[in-house]
Amino acid sequence: MKQRLKLLLFFIIFPLIIFGQAKEVVPPDYIKTIIFTGKTPESQLPIIKLGDRIVLEFDALNGNEDDFYYKIEHYDFDWKPSNLSKAEYMIGFDNNRIRHYENSFNTFQIYSHYNLTIPNERTRGLKKSGNYMVEIFNDYDELVFSRKFMVYEDQATVGVIVRRSRDVKYYDEKHTIDLTIASSSIQFNNPTETVKTIFIQNNNLNTAISNLKPQYTLGNELIYKYTSETSFWAGNEYLNFENKDIRGANVDIEYIDLEDIYNNFLFTDIVRANRPYTFNPDINGNFVITALDTERPWIEADYAWIHFSLLPEENILNKEIYVYGNFNNYELTEANKMHFNDARGVYEAQILLKQGFYSYKYVLLDKNNKLEEGAISGNFHETSNNYKVLVYYRDLGARYDRLIGIGEAESINIAN
Repeated sequence: MKQRLKLLLFFIIFPLIIFGQAKEVVPPDYIKTIIFTGKTPESQLPIIKLGDRIVLEFDALNGNEDDFYYKIEHYDFDWKPSNLSKAEYMIGFDNNRIRHYENSFNTFQIYSHYNLTIPNERTRGLKKSGNYMVEIFNDYDELVFSRKFMVYEDQATVGVIVRRSRDVKYYDEKHTIDLTIASSSIQFNNPTETVKTIFIQNNNLNTAISNLKPQYTLGNELIYKYTSETSFWAGNEYLNFENKDIRGANVDIEYIDLEDIYNNFLFTDIVRANRPYTFNPDINGNFVITALDTERPWIEADYAWIHFSLLPEENILNKEIYVYGNFNNYELTEANKMHFNDARGVYEAQILLKQGFYSYKYVLLDKNNKLEEGAISGNFHETSNNYKVLVYYRDLGARYDRLIGIGEAESINIAN
């Protein structure tokens, strides 16, 4: 009877773990600067070709030289655990210690820099395409954080075209993605059931559009030309700052202060939603670690408190506002939430970041906890965004979703 009660409580408390979609675990405060890249280092959404390497780097700021371990799990298109065993998708073993780490050198903030590269001597490679999650554990087998990545086969041609919205109401504010999928090696059987897609703007999985079905079939070519279903708010160019010279004012830094570590105070930003669009080159939410006069920025770049401030307008007062970008994996947490300073009349946030070049924006949550990316920065069709489309295929009777192709386009080459 007691054993049945324990099982019943387990299924009541943990239904999302067993039956729900896998979600990335946000790292604790002492884990910083998670950089997860594939063959193209400037894109920090790791989508790698089957057989290529993948690199995960991060810093631990507690000064303990902790041991960390990694596990790799395979998932279906909808981020539910796949039916494959580890022996079916992995060559070698996981649950290994991350062996490569270095301590910071000549920095105010001490840290240990960890580097995990796959393939390595123990995990010699991945055999299947699809969705994956790498999980990082500590010595007590406690999950510290996790990150998603994707492995694709080059089995389909994915054509992506960015257009202005077909809905006249949003013609100046949204982008619509047209898609064509073709393959010379795969015969698409029953494509409305076997082919799945995910549309991604600026490497942000949190705002991705997924699982749209092809509208037309022309031979073995699948065509997607939706009016609104593949539309994204166009947003605005990201704001940027650079502090590669941590002792001098660089891009968007107003002044600097030194306490235990450096404090970099950015110029106060304004609400751009009701102002004309202004082109400002950015890196679409990404960041790059760089430091002046260093040969090894991964251990010689220092950390600084970055002080953000935003001059509010009436429509955003008493709202939950966050600083947002790939530097925090587009998460909305207390660490990047802004608070109103009555004395200065501005929203403020301070975030501990490693030296480098960062792009960021301000976003808010409405009273229904719905994300509004453009409420502060605005939405303009002129905005240059990066769009990726991933194509998955599971043939009749297959046991997992293959990622058979990837397409990419920039809205700077907008078609209309």
